Amino acid sequence: MSRFSFEHAFEIDTLKRLIAQHQAHFRHRSLLDFYYRGEALSVTAIELGAQDADAPCVLFVGGVHGVERIGAQVVLAFLGSLLNRLEWDTHLQALLRKVRLAFIPIVNPAGFLRGSRGNGQDVDLMRNAPIEAQEGVTFLVGGQRFSQHLPWYRGETMAAETKALIDYVTSLHQRSSSLLVLDAHSGFGLRDHLWFPHAHTREPFAGIGYVYQLHKLFEKGYPHHGHYQLAPQSHFYRTHGDIWDYLVTQVDGKTPFVPLTLEMGSWAWVRKNPRQLFNFPGYFNPQAPHRHHRILRRHVVLMQFLLDAAYGRVLERLTPSELTRLTAEGQRLWFNRGVR
Repeated sequence: MSRFSFEHAFEIDTLKRLIAQHQAHFRHRSLLDFYYRGEALSVTAIELGAQDADAPCVLFVGGVHGVERIGAQVVLAFLGSLLNRLEWDTHLQALLRKVRLAFIPIVNPAGFLRGSRGNGQDVDLMRNAPIEAQEGVTFLVGGQRFSQHLPWYRGETMAAETKALIDYVTSLHQRSSSLLVLDAHSGFGLRDHLWFPHAHTREPFAGIGYVYQLHKLFEKGYPHHGHYQLAPQSHFYRTHGDIWDYLVTQVDGKTPFVPLTLEMGSWAWVRKNPRQLFNFPGYFNPQAPHRHHRILRRHVVLMQFLLDAAYGRVLERLTPSELTRLTAEGQRLWFNRGVR
């Protein structure tokens, strides 16, 4: 990566090292190959574990926004931990015989090299899917087509990176008994948020019953780990072009599909270290070494919970009547529906 700084190429090089060191333990392929300023780049997917069509799947996504490097780092750290545990962790070995794990650690490699939110054409990939908000969106933040020189530019057509992610997730969903997704971002608020669809409308997500079941199990299993604020993204702001909104409206609703967006609260890092305000990456990434290490381990419990939930087939085992009840409870919790 001679044309770019080591800092901007760090996550890309880390992914290459993981592939070189552990490729005998997983399957990997490029979802997209392209050149940016003379550098050969790819959007790489890694899969471990079960290949059966009826296996549950968990997908971890990072690096949709190039400036939010910590998201890719959290995904890469968890992947590295799993690979290093494979030789001795008998629980993990048993889990991988029944569950498919997938990783796309860096969706936007050109953005990483540029240190920018958008891709090489300044397109914000999380505003780029072909879905329009049904209600008003926040000016600019909700996605705009005024100019690529302004932030949150939607693009005029679907970017290649967006299409690669959408096609891969669609394929995973078609060959799995359930699909859980954790997409790691940073930059909103003082707390860690877990957002689920919708972002384009205030109306409830059809899979809210599945979300509520996961919420109940996590709260009961980890009662002292409740630093996440779980809610629909539309409770905070609405956007055009959200990839996960587009996917939940396109896939077969018979197979459970729950995409969660982890929005790490980077304002808390800035509050503790105001000097981060003097550099743009400091708005989105922890810069003190001890804080950086803490963030890399902070979300391991959540990520492992998703693996264990898939292994236990907790979504597949729900009966239609249980799912109806959970849906009603979720609507009461997040939308005050059914309350008299």
